[in-house]
Amino acid sequence: MNKSQKNIQDLLDIMEQLRNPKTGCPWDLNQSFATIIPFTIEEVYEVVDAIERNDKIDLCEELGDLLFQIVFYAQLAKEEESFTFADVVSSVVTKMIRRHPHVFDHGSARTIGEIETNWQRIKKQEKIERQQRREAAGLSDDSPKGLLSSVKTSLPTYQQAIALQDKAAEVGFDWHDVSQIIAKIEEEKMELTEAITSHNSQEIEDEFGDLLFAILNLARRLKIDPRAALSRTNNKFRKRFAYIEKCLKSQGRNLSDSNLSEMESLWQQAKSELI
Repeated sequence: MNKSQKNIQDLLDIMEQLRNPKTGCPWDLNQSFATIIPFTIEEVYEVVDAIERNDKIDLCEELGDLLFQIVFYAQLAKEEESFTFADVVSSVVTKMIRRHPHVFDHGSARTIGEIETNWQRIKKQEKIERQQRREAAGLSDDSPKGLLSSVKTSLPTYQQAIALQDKAAEVGFDWHDVSQIIAKIEEEKMELTEAITSHNSQEIEDEFGDLLFAILNLARRLKIDPRAALSRTNNKFRKRFAYIEKCLKSQGRNLSDSNLSEMESLWQQAKSELI
């Protein structure tokens, strides 16, 4: 092993130094759980970006940045004596072993269906035990009320939509086949068109949301990851638009010298020439 290679304890020590009240970094000392949330979200997206670009060098670095966020939260918790990084590790290790009895406890479940059934059963038991710990700590009952209340509002909106649909489907509130969902999409499309005609901005926004919700339902039924699908479309748009710019530049022109008709023609060329 390279002697200069660092380990997790080095990172924990660095974080502690950054938060040292006398010699630490003023910026790090000024942070709280709430203030570093945006940075955590940003790091998650940068990890995703590196994966989608298949750039393992960037991925290694971005995973380190994301790990630093976790260490930062753990240091803040340690300072207020609520938990430590060791507690975080212990918690997830215990959870993973408990949720995989077919691997660590010689369980019999081997099919995906059996594993998922066990996973849900174990999660329910964990929720009961979590509530018992909260009661012992004098905390109020925060257990979800109602079927849909278990879907966290902190999720990205598209994930919320799909999670809500999945929950409703558990009790039979779901379309039986794809054609019914497509018909619903057409219905919502017509209602959006009518709203646009009315020039009522609130109604337009509501109907657009309904249409998007229906489209996400179709993605759910087709087992399509809408984020991944849109990401690929974004990449196609980038490449095709760059093609338009390149073609115009080869003619000594720029985008402002062109018009929609010409750019549309070049767009169609890009579709046929680019993979």
